[in-house]
Amino acid sequence: MKERALTTPNRFVAETRVQVRYAETDAMGIVHHASYIIYFEEGRSNYIRQRGRSYADFEREGYYLAVTEVNARYVQAAVYDQVLRVRCWVEQMRSRGLTFAYEILDDKDQLMVTGYSKHICLDKAGNVAVIPEDWRLWDK
Repeated sequence: MKERALTTPNRFVAETRVQVRYAETDAMGIVHHASYIIYFEEGRSNYIRQRGRSYADFEREGYYLAVTEVNARYVQAAVYDQVLRVRCWVEQMRSRGLTFAYEILDDKDQLMVTGYSKHICLDKAGNVAVIPEDWRLWDK
């Protein structure tokens, strides 16, 4: 039995379309497990753009979002040239860190991968910093 999307969060969700490139597949012809983490990053970057900002804005303001943990649960394999949809939202926001959640679906809304990434806010000196207030509104 194929799984459908599990989550309908009560908050903003960004969707990003990705088409599997040949270089992202392994010798078995399926998407290499590490490629899904790149898809998460694409979804996260697009989430930030859809919220009206960019990672470049964050860095210009003197901050960085360092990844402290990433997790992926593989439900079914994707293959070369397949079109996927990455859904991304802020699952948890704290003053100095946040968690993004992800779902990757195929074109029939079948669940392929779920996951999350945890991030900590750092200043230019590499010290833990408070996330700017306007960015902390993302979990709404």
